[in-house]
This record gives sequence, C-alpha cells and structure tokens, in this order.
Amino acid sequence: MINPGFIILIKREVMRFLALWKQTIMPGLISSGLYLVVFGEVIGGRLKNANLGVDYIIYIIPGLTMMSVINMAYQNSSSSIMQAKFLKFIEDILIAPLSGFEISMAFTIGGMFRGVINGILILLLSKFLVPEFAIKNYGMTLIYLITVSWAFSALGVIIGVYARNWDQIGSFTTFVFMPLSMLGGVFWSIDMLPSFWRTISMFNPIYWMINGMRNATIGIGDSPQLLSMTLSLVFTVIFSFIASYMFAKGYKIKS
Repeated sequence: MINPGFIILIKREVMRFLALWKQTIMPGLISSGLYLVVFGEVIGGRLKNANLGVDYIIYIIPGLTMMSVINMAYQNSSSSIMQAKFLKFIEDILIAPLSGFEISMAFTIGGMFRGVINGILILLLSKFLVPEFAIKNYGMTLIYLITVSWAFSALGVIIGVYARNWDQIGSFTTFVFMPLSMLGGVFWSIDMLPSFWRTISMFNPIYWMINGMRNATIGIGDSPQLLSMTLSLVFTVIFSFIASYMFAKGYKIKS
C-alpha cells in the first residue's frame, strides 16, 4: 500500500510550482518561443542547404523542448530542497513516517511533472507558431519527456542536498547545463561541428537525450533510437539511486 505521506509530499511539490506558474511555467514558454522565432527565422533562412532533412525551424523544436525540460525539472527539485534547508523545515520532512527513498522520489516526481508540463506546452506552442510541425511518434515523445524530466529532477535532488547555498545551485546550470546543451545539438546537427567538438559531443549525455527526442518527434536522428533511450534510462536509474541513497543516509541534512 502506498504511504499517504508520500502522496501528500508529491502533491505539495506539484502544487508548489503550479501556484507560481508565472515563475515556473511561463519563463520556459517565453524563452523557447523567442528562440524559435529568432533562431528559426533568422538562422533558418541561411541554412537552406544544411541537409537537415526538414526545415531548420522544425529541426530545433525537439532540442528547445529538451533544453527547457532539463532546466525546469532540475530547478524544481533543487530549489525545493534548498528552500527547505534554508527555511529549516527539512527536519519536519525527515521526521515524517517516510523512508529516504519515498522522500527523494516525492521531490523527483514533483520536478518530473514540472518538466513534462513545460515540454508539452512548448510542443503545443511550437505547433501554433509553426503549423507544419507534426509529431511522428506521440508515445515515444512522451516517454522521452518523462524519462529526461525524471533524470534531471533526480539530479536536482542530488545537487539540492549537496549544495550549501543558492549560488551552487545556479552555478550548476550556468557552468554545466548550458555548455552541455550547446554541444548537445539543440540548434544544429553535430555533423556541422568540427571533428574535435563532434567527438566531445558523443560523450555528452544531453546529446543522446536530444537526439532521441528529435528522432521520436520529427523522425530524424544522428544515432540509433535504442541507444539514445538506453542511455537516457541508465542516467535516470543512476541519478535516482544516488538521490535515494543520499536521503536514506541523511547526507548533509541530518547533521
């Protein structure tokens, strides 16, 4: 039987970002819409012969969606835990009749919902701005949204537990997510990169997630779909295990 406290904590995490939708939902939509219009129209007009398989503005939609999903899922869980530590109510959660696994999963699921909602809304916005955009595989697209959201929400739990201040949470976005996203093929195929950076991109987990999402959404990818999904699931399991272990051991939160 599912622990009622587990359900309540999930509801708290979901309602927390829904109540602040102007801060948690709208920024991702606005930034993605601007990227789509500016990059899609301006750069797309100069890449008519890039051999992408589709118009450039359609090509970047899956990448923009993944970039927003990753950031929103990470920010939700990491900021929620940091806020709980900063306001000193993390102790109330720890003494509740919940296991470390249940607590970490509740924070992770809350962030996952935010990531998935942002992803779906961005895809709907893309359809509105680019009517010719069409999703090839709805099932796989949703699976990627859930898997990637879960993975980076779990990573947000890890960073939220580890971080000592808000700067460390923001620094991870600036110095890790942003470079990896730029080298992950959000705005271009890695075949367009010099050989050195193309090789570096192959070791970038975000590249595989974006590539898998692009394959599911518009049917175009630089690598096999099975490999992209496998690697996405591996990172999801690893991050979830580490997050659960840290809560179970009370790493930096029970001292």
